[in-house]
Amino acid sequence: MFGARLRHWRRSAGLTQARLATLVGYDHTAISKLEHGTRRATPRLAARLDGLLGAEGDLLTAFRAAEERQEHQERSEHADGVAHAGSAAGAEHGRQGQYGQPVRPDPPGPSGPVRPPLPGWPAAEPVPTALPPLGGLLPARLPDYGLLCPLHGATGCVVPPAADVAALHAGFCATAPDGPPRTDADTVHALTGLLAVHIRAGEEHIHPGIAAAVEHTLRVIVRQLPLAPADPRRPLARLAAEYAHAAGVLRMQRGRNATAMACFDRALSWSELADDPATQVAALSDMSTLARLEGDAASALGYAREITRAAPGRHWAGAMAQVYQARAHALAGDVRETVRHVGRARLHLDHIGSRDESDAPWLTIASMHLRVESGAAAALRDAAAVVGDPGLARRALDAAGTALELLAPEQLPSARLLFRLRIADCHLCADDPQAALALLRPALEDPAVGVGGLPALVGHELRGLRDRLAARRGGPPELAAAARRLDELAR
Repeated sequence: MFGARLRHWRRSAGLTQARLATLVGYDHTAISKLEHGTRRATPRLAARLDGLLGAEGDLLTAFRAAEERQEHQERSEHADGVAHAGSAAGAEHGRQGQYGQPVRPDPPGPSGPVRPPLPGWPAAEPVPTALPPLGGLLPARLPDYGLLCPLHGATGCVVPPAADVAALHAGFCATAPDGPPRTDADTVHALTGLLAVHIRAGEEHIHPGIAAAVEHTLRVIVRQLPLAPADPRRPLARLAAEYAHAAGVLRMQRGRNATAMACFDRALSWSELADDPATQVAALSDMSTLARLEGDAASALGYAREITRAAPGRHWAGAMAQVYQARAHALAGDVRETVRHVGRARLHLDHIGSRDESDAPWLTIASMHLRVESGAAAALRDAAAVVGDPGLARRALDAAGTALELLAPEQLPSARLLFRLRIADCHLCADDPQAALALLRPALEDPAVGVGGLPALVGHELRGLRDRLAARRGGPPELAAAARRLDELAR
């Protein structure tokens, strides 16, 4: 019986029904129905399950036997129906084909929910995309840029040289669709180091094809994931999660929010499969940000609350969850809840320890302090703007000043511009337009600002400040000029 064999091989692989369903892209109830015989598999699904579980043809044999029994039963029922009802009944119950023979309807497709492909996923095999320049960007070791080694964690794995990385990536992408996945240490280290290069290059806008390159590699990883034996499957799932999250971030930076959300959703699924709380929290945080950018406070709050569930008992995740909840409440104009969640985020910050650092390779006390104070400044500023409270804006100004002091010298110019805009906005909301203008003037007079486009988050910050500047009446002419310059940058 196919269902019994499926249950045997799933348990042998150590997978729950929900995890197996995620791997093959179905609802968690689908595997239960298959195992209990209340749902028929398709040939393609049976083949995927057989390869995924390492059944070596046993599941395909069971599937074919079940199909033969089903077809025999259907032929018997059909013959009985013809004998008892005659040709008229046959015509009534189904279409008639050539020579008046009843035509059996097409077999039903999978009854699980339809899972759309990742954004940009083509029907045909993708054309390999050129890699960005690796010199100066490729890390020597992992972890790097927040990326752990999917095989060995934070043990300090060596990344192959640039020429070897390019060759290993090409070999990985050239693997035959039905060939064994390449999960050797050198390949996994190369793919992880290459992702660090992609993220850096994307943030610095130094290579135009970064998003396409990330998504091309992601497609190959996803194609190989169901074929991997049990042991290498988790590292591949972690790579899929990290590449999907990077694809979402790159799309979000270009303002493609809908397709970015689809990438984050997949990153969330694969990171759960890989038991990777850091990527789960990162995906949920970005999903909350996207909802907030769309003005959807309720959804932003829902995603923020899920962060705690992704990494229960972790103070770093608790701090992130509280910051994003504060920002969602600020969008809704709930000052009390905004202030309360800012305070709770700071309490979590005081308790971060070594256990938290083992989860998130990017985590240091300084980096978490920066994230909390930056988020607190934005939340308090947003609430002050909604309710018109200058005192709240001054509290936001204090938090923004603390965050700016924590900003490392090597941070990107776009990050410094975002903080400058945020602090200027805090001054404006605190009824101090002259201080806002004094801070903005160097940025607005810099001809390099805005060249090559601004990241979506900087653009959102810029538009909020522009609107508040434009709304002020009776101010000095410099205010109107600053609003016009911000409007030019926002286009």
